[in-house]
Amino acid sequence: MDSINTPKHYIEGRKYQPLDILEDWDLVKNHYLACAFKYIARCGRKDDALTDLKKAVFYLEREIHRRENKNVLHFKKRDT
Repeated sequence: MDSINTPKHYIEGRKYQPLDILEDWDLVKNHYLACAFKYIARCGRKDDALTDLKKAVFYLEREIHRRENKNVLHFKKRDT
């Protein structure tokens, strides 16, 4: 399996590659939604499932914030 074009954590045991779905649904135009979908699609297949879900939520929250604030992004720095 080609780890660049057909990564195992997206392809194995699946009928459709998530990238094909992103393109078909035209989500490639929205970075936040595309990333959220990516992390949901690979949930538990590459990294820890909880980590993948938290990453998906992170991108969904950014998209919600963008829409609520009319495309203006003002984020606080994260505590490290």
